[in-house]
Amino acid sequence: MNKEIVNRIMSSVILIPLVIFFTIKGSWFFNFLILVCFLITSYEWHIMAKKKTYYFLGFIFLILSFLSALLLRNNFIHDFILVILICIFTDIGGFTFGKIFKGPKLTKISPNKTYSGVIGSYFLSIVSVLVYVNYYGNHWCGSVCPSENKLLIITLLISSISQIGDLIISFFKRKSKIKNTGKIIPGHGGLLDRIDGMIFAIPFTFLLLKYL
Repeated sequence: MNKEIVNRIMSSVILIPLVIFFTIKGSWFFNFLILVCFLITSYEWHIMAKKKTYYFLGFIFLILSFLSALLLRNNFIHDFILVILICIFTDIGGFTFGKIFKGPKLTKISPNKTYSGVIGSYFLSIVSVLVYVNYYGNHWCGSVCPSENKLLIITLLISSISQIGDLIISFFKRKSKIKNTGKIIPGHGGLLDRIDGMIFAIPFTFLLLKYL
């Protein structure tokens, strides 16, 4: 096991419980978390996209994304936790399966992405949802829960959006000729590297729950 993987695992072990704790506590705990994450990702975007034509569009998207995070957590807390878990295990599944099984590359935008990684992303995201839903039973979604088939479709959609978000940020990194958006998280790079899928999946999920 190389140093990068060890750092990645250690960072995840520390950060994931911390994020879940701040999310459950809510109030100023969660507001503080969102503010810090927004400031860091905005700075990383500034460094990566300065002098680019899409510079301000990126900031507008980040504002809307983090606003969606606040609204989603305050209105649908268990769904917020669920989408975070899906994104986390989508990333873990893609990284793990890609490293183990390798195989054909997915796209030139992100050379490390493989088709086996995509399968792993879907697989672990589904497992994480099943564990979460079975642990909480019907309490996780209030009085009306989606059927198993609908929940599977929603999970696959959120995982897909997360993976697409990852590729979009990878595309911008390639245009800026950088590997990572920063160095704040050992094994991951910048915070934007870590939450690239989430900033797309969270607003998608909020709109899905709000209007559908």
